[in-house]
Amino acid sequence: MLRNGDVKYLVVIPTLNEVKAIGLVLDEVLSLGIPRDSVVVVDGGSADGTREAVALRGVRLVDQEGKGKVGAVKTAARLANGVDYVVFLDGDYTYPAKYIPKLVEVARSNGYDLVIGARKSAEPGAQSLLYKLGNKVLTKTFNLLFGTRLSDVLSGMYAVRADVLRELGFESRGFGIESEIVTHVVSQGYKVHEVPIEYRRRVDEEGKKLGIRHGLHILADMVRMAWRYNPTFFIFFLGSLALVVGLPLGLYVAYHYFFTGVKYYVKGLVAIILTLAGFQSLLLAVLSIYLKRMELRVLRELRRVRQG
Repeated sequence: MLRNGDVKYLVVIPTLNEVKAIGLVLDEVLSLGIPRDSVVVVDGGSADGTREAVALRGVRLVDQEGKGKVGAVKTAARLANGVDYVVFLDGDYTYPAKYIPKLVEVARSNGYDLVIGARKSAEPGAQSLLYKLGNKVLTKTFNLLFGTRLSDVLSGMYAVRADVLRELGFESRGFGIESEIVTHVVSQGYKVHEVPIEYRRRVDEEGKKLGIRHGLHILADMVRMAWRYNPTFFIFFLGSLALVVGLPLGLYVAYHYFFTGVKYYVKGLVAIILTLAGFQSLLLAVLSIYLKRMELRVLRELRRVRQG
């Protein structure tokens, strides 16, 4: 496994029918001086010549466990014995391999458990308007649910500590695995950081693309992770949604009371109950976030004490 300073890492490239791109990806990775035995392609059952292209370059290829990208990452966790970090990048040539050493160096020198390659500069045509909007909405949702300030939680290029990766339950589906990794990191008091990277157009324009269905699956995974890692916030956040009904109903009742003389006693009582319950739930949701942050600080301090 390749060493960066005093850190060993493994480069993992998940693939599924990427024959047009995988050769370019591997050539770029190997051109950085990364040894072949430090690179693994985890394949999900390609039938288009991807496997042959990998074999031609003398890089190890492993069949993934299960289906989807979550299966590829789970397989990588099993392979990551004897290394400190695992670096992931997709096999479609959209993520420049030149950032691999930087991700590892930033993680090593600062003690980060996860370093995400945040796509700050995208090549023209690399991301559709719908893709950009979906990624922004999902990232904002993640930040709201978990109290983070990340800019690209779904990036497919990142360096994660191998032992942290092995802690995952792998409960997400497909491309939701990235959000599951970040969820586990931030919810267990580990340290996460972002490094700006470039993002390129797919070599195979007709290859697999993420759509609305994938986005909804990722959103569902985020909600499920919020329920698992911070159920108190999740419950109170749902309770605060009573404000969505209570406030408009209260305004409706008040308008008629003051301007038309019509008095809706029952509706007014319901509006008061919903508004008070929603407001109280909102305050408790905010309080739960601060309590969670206090818990994370305690966890970090305990790890620091144990490490020395």
